[in-house]
Formats: sequence, structure tokens, C-alpha cells
Amino acid sequence: MSKGFTLIEMMVVVAIIGILAAIALPSYQDSVRKSRRSDAVVMMSKIQQAEEKWRANNTGYTDDLSATGLKLSASNKVVTSDSGFYEIKVSNTSGAAYVITATAIKSQSNDKDCATLTMSVSNGNTTNTPTQCWQK
Repeated sequence: MSKGFTLIEMMVVVAIIGILAAIALPSYQDSVRKSRRSDAVVMMSKIQQAEEKWRANNTGYTDDLSATGLKLSASNKVVTSDSGFYEIKVSNTSGAAYVITATAIKSQSNDKDCATLTMSVSNGNTTNTPTQCWQK
């Protein structure tokens, strides 16, 4: 009786590993993309707090993020999130409203359903879209 594995046994093991990897890898990548969304949400929340603080001392909101006192590493109009997976900008600023948009960059741009997150603030009411991307 010989010791060891037959070619058929090895092929079965390789096939099982391949099937498991084909199932597990997309699920893992989806989980990573979902967790990276928090990178955008955290930065958008910081900007929202800075905008509200700015408005408490001024007549309206601003799209010049450096004026709010935030420490920025990019231009005053567009900032990269802390982990670098989103570009975030403030637009449509007025006396009572503004919009913060986070656009996925680098590998996070593969998050097709949530490549763009938007926080709209108008008269103190906040609307986050797409809603499924803001779920915990």
C-alpha cells in the first residue's frame, strides 16, 4: 500500500478551495467597501459641525473650508478624507443651506451603489442620500 495523496484527491481539494474562495472573496471585498464608507461619514460630520459653528458666528454657510478652522491637506474647496478613500466638497452654500458631497476615489470607487454620498442641510434639516449607504 503506498502512502500519500492521489492526483484525484488533490484535484478535489483544489476545487473545494477554489469554490470557497470564489464565494468568500466578493463578500470580503463588499465588507471592506462598507467599512470604508465610515471614512466619508466621519469627514462629512466634521465639516457639518464646522459649518454649523461658522454659521453661529456669521450670516450664512461657507464653501471655503479653511475659513471654518478645519485642518485641511488639500485645496480649500475639495478635501480628501482622513484615510484617502473619498474626495469631499461643500457646495450650494447659502444663508440657510449647503450640500456636502463625498465621491469615492482609488479602490473605493468600485463601491458602485455608494460611490457618491451626499449630505444636504437646509434650514436645520439634514438629508443623507443614498439612504442605504448611511445604514450601520
